[in-house]
Amino acid sequence: MTMTIYEDQSVDIGWSSTKIQDFRRCLLNWYDQNGRDLPWRRSCDPYQIWVSEIMLQQTQVATVIPYFERFIATLPNIEALAQADQATLMSLWQGLGYYSRVRNMQEAAQQIMSDYQGRMPDTMPDLLSLKGVGPYTAAAIGSIAFGLVEPAVDGNLMRIVARLFELDHDISQVKTRKLFTQILRQLIDPDRPGDFNQALMDLGATVMTPANLNPEASPLKEFDGSYQHGTAHLYPVKKKKAKASHHHQLVYFVRNQKGQWLLNRHQDQQLLTGLWHFPIYEQDLIFESATPSEFIEPFFEWLGQQDINLKEVALHQQVHLSMANAESPYMPFDQNFSPIKHVFSHRVWHLQIIPIYMEDELAQRLVEFNPENFVWVHPQDINLYPYSSLQAKLYQAVQSDSME
Repeated sequence: MTMTIYEDQSVDIGWSSTKIQDFRRCLLNWYDQNGRDLPWRRSCDPYQIWVSEIMLQQTQVATVIPYFERFIATLPNIEALAQADQATLMSLWQGLGYYSRVRNMQEAAQQIMSDYQGRMPDTMPDLLSLKGVGPYTAAAIGSIAFGLVEPAVDGNLMRIVARLFELDHDISQVKTRKLFTQILRQLIDPDRPGDFNQALMDLGATVMTPANLNPEASPLKEFDGSYQHGTAHLYPVKKKKAKASHHHQLVYFVRNQKGQWLLNRHQDQQLLTGLWHFPIYEQDLIFESATPSEFIEPFFEWLGQQDINLKEVALHQQVHLSMANAESPYMPFDQNFSPIKHVFSHRVWHLQIIPIYMEDELAQRLVEFNPENFVWVHPQDINLYPYSSLQAKLYQAVQSDSME
């Protein structure tokens, strides 16, 4: 299969207009018969398309469907999203991860309300002006909702293009995405651009998958250089991911005299912003050989980061702020939590839970200092506060220990 790529990245794919027409027809006929029935495809509402596309980033379709249906039922339009309180927003997104996506989406909804009279913009430049909307999402919304002839280049489309033309360009590079976009601009059906994009998405998700287990089922066999030459396993080419960084975190499981647990809401610039967790403090420790003082001293530092007065009060009352163990008059049992591992996309957290007892004077001061970001919660009420899958692991660990 012949393709010419010029220095300016313009592309001659080497196909006649008749072949391109045949390609479109084969693909769209397959889609008309085999396209997936998904809830966001039952409407051309750009809001629903937008929500689904943001949810589908780094998340599988089967996982997204119930989240999508609950989100739309609670926040049915752009205005509702723009006005939603943070607790509702985080609760609806809880479990999907990558929480910056939904915060960006709300900010974009507020942009739409103020700059576009509450209506989703219908041009690529305006779509790209929205917070959190990149070229793929803008093209998906634009092509599906507004008929814009724009290829929505995601991993599925890049894999298909690489195999069709046996291209060994590294798909992790921006210049490769630009090249593949130019190729797809020549292939996309101008009359059904949204269906064209969704057809390739479905084909990549169900037939031309990474493993390519059933190549005979592909409607594009006669156009696919990698099928004809038996080279599909070589494409796409992607450089190895950088190794994830490792971080050691102390997790303070703080309880007061009423049996309540302390939760802290993560702030801007922190991972998991807006969600509630046990206080977490990064510390370069070897957990197995650390002493009790090495575990508890960072807690005083953490208090000082919230407010220096809290640290001073805690230091003066150190006798009342201690690791919960068999010697504590308040904790009649020893607790020795096993380390917990939690993997983010590019980092790995190794966490050690440290049980802390806090007397009421300091407990009250901490919450009074910042009631928006600190709260004492009875264990049975933890579901009232949106939390991440990491915190779910921590809850499970402390609850399992309490029941032993």
